Amino acid sequence: MKQILVISGKGGTGKTVLTSSLAALARGAVLADCDVDAANLHLVLHPVVKEVQDFWSGQKAAIDYEQCINCGRCLSLCRFGAVKTLKNQDGSLKKLVIDPVACEGCRVCYYTCPVDAIRMEDRLSGQLFISETKYGPMVHAKLGIAEENSGKLVALVKQKAQEIAEAEGKTWLIIDGPPGIGCSVIASLAGVDLALIVAEPTLSGIHDMERVMDLAVHFGVLAKVFINKCDINWDNTRTIEEICQKRGIEVIGRLPFSEEVVRSLVAGVPVVKFSQGEIAEEITTLWRKIEAIFGEGVVLSGKKEQRF
Repeated sequence: MKQILVISGKGGTGKTVLTSSLAALARGAVLADCDVDAANLHLVLHPVVKEVQDFWSGQKAAIDYEQCINCGRCLSLCRFGAVKTLKNQDGSLKKLVIDPVACEGCRVCYYTCPVDAIRMEDRLSGQLFISETKYGPMVHAKLGIAEENSGKLVALVKQKAQEIAEAEGKTWLIIDGPPGIGCSVIASLAGVDLALIVAEPTLSGIHDMERVMDLAVHFGVLAKVFINKCDINWDNTRTIEEICQKRGIEVIGRLPFSEEVVRSLVAGVPVVKFSQGEIAEEITTLWRKIEAIFGEGVVLSGKKEQRF
């Protein structure tokens, strides 16, 4: 099983468009959406959820009012403003409360309460879904609002996807990764065979592409660059190519801007299944190049196809 991760330095470069099409072309893949903060692969692949698992991670403080004496020590020590006061109509203190959104789970109040009135409660941080799509099994997740530990949830998504791939003897694990260089991206990169970096020819796109390149190189992951909307600024496209040449990273493909992509997204269909035009042809060529990297499928040689 080979793991292909589609990432980018910034959001909106076209990762999900590319991932959904690779999923449609792969034949025998397990799919994973590791962008747990803003998952959207399901909007194109329309998975049917088969199993839901709660994701519990971290703890938050809560007050046991049978023990609390309203001494105010937790209020004075909390540095996140999580402890609030509720007052009676006459302005006197009614009770102290802890805002679960503001609480960072640091345990200062827990350790310093003189009457042990603070308890730490496990927090439900999100949900993980195991689903079935037209193109194969899919594992995806949703991190709760204002919740943390996205890296742990990403690791869990990948673990479940790998288990399914191994149990079913799948050849490919195709991962729609998160943007940026944060902990969720690092978790996504762990153990993958190829990081496909999607870049767009804008100044911010170039800057952020270089950062995620550095991250992939740091963790020793084979990286290739795919330039999306290459024709919106040819000067910047050439800059991307020059950067990749200096770093020894291959530009594995280019895709022009096309309204076909927009129409395919509106229809909720991978673009390679929506039309047979230039965009579908370019992405199909990309997939064949990926197969060739790992000695699978077809290698393109000019206009001819050479099969292994």
